[in-house]
Amino acid sequence: MTSTTSAAPYRRPGLRALRPFGQGPLFAVSVAVLAALVLLVLLAPVLAPYDPEALDLSASLVGTTGDHLLGTDQSGRDVLSRLLHGARTGLLGPLLVVGVSTLLGPLLGVVAAWRGGWADTLLSRSMDLVFAIPGLLLAILLVSVVGPGLTAPVIALSVAYTPYVGRLVRGIARQEKARPYIEAYRVQGWSGRTVCVRHLLPNIAPTVFAQSAMNFGYALMDLAALSFLGFGVQPPAADWGAMINEGQAAVLQGAMLPALAPSACIVLAVVAFGIVGEGLADRIAKRER
Repeated sequence: MTSTTSAAPYRRPGLRALRPFGQGPLFAVSVAVLAALVLLVLLAPVLAPYDPEALDLSASLVGTTGDHLLGTDQSGRDVLSRLLHGARTGLLGPLLVVGVSTLLGPLLGVVAAWRGGWADTLLSRSMDLVFAIPGLLLAILLVSVVGPGLTAPVIALSVAYTPYVGRLVRGIARQEKARPYIEAYRVQGWSGRTVCVRHLLPNIAPTVFAQSAMNFGYALMDLAALSFLGFGVQPPAADWGAMINEGQAAVLQGAMLPALAPSACIVLAVVAFGIVGEGLADRIAKRER
């Protein structure tokens, strides 16, 4: 008779694989950058020196001064205040996209891998179909129906990003399903749902979280691009992508900061999320060797 201990050698380290130690200074700096971004989002109302939407045409395109550390835009709005408040919309959208795709993707992937047969075929082909449609195109189509704002792009990108996670989870779940510990639990009479929830999902969770970290950066870039094109967050609301769009005219007048500051924030955040995601993936791969 198979005992519960027989499955132990085949179990992965689970969420312990996400401990961000021993990844090198670049990984540590990226984690610090992301932690700082989270603090800025939480403390934006306290740290922002001005109302991000307050107009002051007499202070249009003022350079860096003691009152305006990053200057002002064409409408006299403080760039630093808009950057801080823009971080809230800039990070909230990707958080929603990643949250939804990280919930739906593993669910579809595990069901497809565990059920097999027609269920696997149906779910896999459906994910392939959605995967073939560019997320930005899907967002633009939905915005044309619903209207501009944050809601339509978040819904569209959530749908577009779900196959990324679902296909990854399906492949890993199929490998895990073939391992002896899965059969051991099934021989002991455990239901398929219990095995998936208590053992299969925890074993693939680290890989999902690593992919989600990278997806966060991609979603941030996509949502910023949509706002830049006028399909996302609308002025006068503070948003990094919209700020770049508004700052284009200022560049022609020699004022770089209204467009450069939000561009730098987007690049910094995307690179930091990418490094953290790659670092977590490398750590998981090393633990599985």
